[in-house]
Amino acid sequence: MGKQIILLGLSHKTAPVEIRERVASICADGRTPLEWLPQLKKIDELFFLSTCNRVEFLFTADSAQEGIEELSNKISTEIGQPLSTIQGHIYVYYNLEAVKHIFKVASSLDSMVVGEPQILGQIKDAYRESVDHRTSSVILNRLLHKSFSVAKRIRTETKIGSYAVSISYAAVELAKKIFGSLENKAVLLIGAGEMAELAAEHLIHNGVSKIYVVNRTLERAVELATRFRGSTIPFDQIPENLSKVDIIISSTGASGFILEYDEIKSRMRARRNRPLFFIDIAVPRDIEPTVGDIDNVYLYDIDSLQGLVELNLNERRKEAEQAEHIIEEEALKFDNWLKTLEVVPTIVALREKAEKIRQQELRKSLLQLSNNAQNIEECLEVLTKSIINKLLHDPILFLKRKSIRDSKNLYVDLVQSLFNLHEIQESERATGETSKDNVREFKRKVCK
Repeated sequence: MGKQIILLGLSHKTAPVEIRERVASICADGRTPLEWLPQLKKIDELFFLSTCNRVEFLFTADSAQEGIEELSNKISTEIGQPLSTIQGHIYVYYNLEAVKHIFKVASSLDSMVVGEPQILGQIKDAYRESVDHRTSSVILNRLLHKSFSVAKRIRTETKIGSYAVSISYAAVELAKKIFGSLENKAVLLIGAGEMAELAAEHLIHNGVSKIYVVNRTLERAVELATRFRGSTIPFDQIPENLSKVDIIISSTGASGFILEYDEIKSRMRARRNRPLFFIDIAVPRDIEPTVGDIDNVYLYDIDSLQGLVELNLNERRKEAEQAEHIIEEEALKFDNWLKTLEVVPTIVALREKAEKIRQQELRKSLLQLSNNAQNIEECLEVLTKSIINKLLHDPILFLKRKSIRDSKNLYVDLVQSLFNLHEIQESERATGETSKDNVREFKRKVCK
């Protein structure tokens, strides 16, 4: 058996946000599991994907079980927790199923919001990182590029994108359910990444009157605020400005809480207890969970959006059925390509042997021509016959040795298939060009 493709991970479907946070901590402080590869002796290639909803490792190994054990132990060590704390939330896919899974992820069929476009960009970013760290090679390079083309084909051939909504859009829909209308409402975006941009677009479309932007990098906050005709607020002055806003959408990459219970509760009086709506779509979470216990404060994290998302899935599910068919087809194509890798060394060796024979016989012929000024036509005749004889020597010897066995017909059929002799014989019968004399002469020579 050749190289095994294995995908090990956990997602919003198998693990609550607390578990995903724990595993995602391996990326804290600019670290990446791709740096582990030199220490992982059982794993050859490695790709790592971490998003709000999933943490996944895609890798190749000679032994799937040894690779899984080695990687699992490494994860346990890095998060400082026994493997048992996360083991029940982990899924593992092998070979063709792993291929199908990464195609589904890239095509957003496995997303919380089926059809959302962000995941493909996240996979492409993760792939670029694996290329930069030189942790992907022939198999994963081909697989990930294929996942991009499969996602594009699904977008082109189905309407799954027509019904797609992002996590940010789902958050805005939830805000509309809380307030009834978003007109004249003020919004604070904490974090100026892609999530924040999408949220701002949806909010403006739904009539919000004012957008404030907070980001640790002021230039990025100003850029986003200018684009949406909003204002910026210093990062360390968020609590003091809560009286200005009605909705807070937070999506930073902070490693700890940026808003806590006490600082929110102490400022609700200044708001005269007007409702304050928090949507925390960051992983790890930005807002302390107990904030939701404060009167007139509504807090939803990324897992809380699942209920709203379910309301919008019916049409996408219809399109997803067609997308699943495309994935099955493309996965089989990839599997066929993967199987060809197992015979590549034999093909290379066969070509090298033939080339070696060609070069040896060519040198002999050139030497004869230079020494004896032999007729070129005669020399070419000798050269080509010699090459043919040497190329056919081993197959003919193989057949002779097998001719005394009961299974000789199997080997005869194999050789005829290898050299396409069936087609040649059919052609000769059709044209009547079969030469019995040539067949007899051939038998006489090879059976000496």
